[in-house]
Amino acid sequence: MGQRTPAHPVVKNLVVKLGTGILTSGIGKLSPEIIQGICAQIKQLRDRGTNVTIVSSGAVGLGMGRLGYQRRPTDLPTLQACAAVGQSILIETWQKAFEPHGLNVGQMLLTRDDLNVKRRHIAVRDTLLRLAQENVIPIINENDCISVDELKFGDNDVLSALVASLIKADLLVILSTIEGLLDLKHNLLIRVVENINQDVLGLAEGTTSPTAVGGMISKLEAARIATKSKCGMVIAKGSEPNILLRIFDGEAVGTFFVPQRTNLRSHKRWLAFFNKTCGTVTVDEGAQDALLGKGKSLLAKGIVSVSGTFGPGSIVSIKGSDKGDVARGLTGFSSIEIDQIKGMTSEEIRQIFPNRKHIEVVHRDSMVLIR
Repeated sequence: MGQRTPAHPVVKNLVVKLGTGILTSGIGKLSPEIIQGICAQIKQLRDRGTNVTIVSSGAVGLGMGRLGYQRRPTDLPTLQACAAVGQSILIETWQKAFEPHGLNVGQMLLTRDDLNVKRRHIAVRDTLLRLAQENVIPIINENDCISVDELKFGDNDVLSALVASLIKADLLVILSTIEGLLDLKHNLLIRVVENINQDVLGLAEGTTSPTAVGGMISKLEAARIATKSKCGMVIAKGSEPNILLRIFDGEAVGTFFVPQRTNLRSHKRWLAFFNKTCGTVTVDEGAQDALLGKGKSLLAKGIVSVSGTFGPGSIVSIKGSDKGDVARGLTGFSSIEIDQIKGMTSEEIRQIFPNRKHIEVVHRDSMVLIR
């Protein structure tokens, strides 16, 4: 990656995400030259010593074509049926494309629960690492056949970033129909992004097509997850010749998102990215400063309000006085208990709960800062 990735002079673990717009030339029609070209490049990267994991969209679009749909269905059962039909076509295509290069593929279909539930989360990680040891290219997609709204990742951009975080990848490359992050106002391609701030988020422009659900907003969310996991990310145009090799050779193509230097432990990555929160705890300015500036645990004294219904051990979002996200973590109290003790001192809480060993609402060891 040359000067483009100073934090990763050698990329040992790579995740490549390919969107529906790159893999297909229309509803139900694959682009064989794109897939064959990607496979040839991945073979070269494997020969250089890089493990590669693919996150591949396209199942729903392929199923739509096989079943004769010209427009994306709007009801969930039909979408799931299209995914069931299209996924078999997709994985067979990948296997045939890799066969001339002497590489096997392994299919993994995931729902959010597979990454939320800690035991299954670890099983997914261990399987992916084992496939790499066996010289197998994992082909990952969301399990659209059984995913419902509350279990969906929302987009394979986010799924690819979660996979990159899970296996501690060095680099995530999202191949799309666009060249990278564009400043449409000034007609500029942003080459390097060091911090995903409000100015960067303001550049996001959603896209729509009959087969795609993603856009720049989801790609920036993927970049946030990847970079906070100490993984660099590139958005580039997938139809460009030898695009992966050019990225690895340090050519200035696409947009590179610089990884953060701090490295979250596996448990805190799980807290930060892989779970939906069950409720919200809002804190005052003093508590916010204690969390962000001093690394303290969250005490009831600084809590202003609580929303949602949850029990002890649930993951909650912690918001500041400005209503912005401050942190998330595992709570030691239920929502009813937090509402009861908010604003109280530790001594007052001990009188109400004399048998509680820990009186922190969220201990710092079970909390990850968002800002």
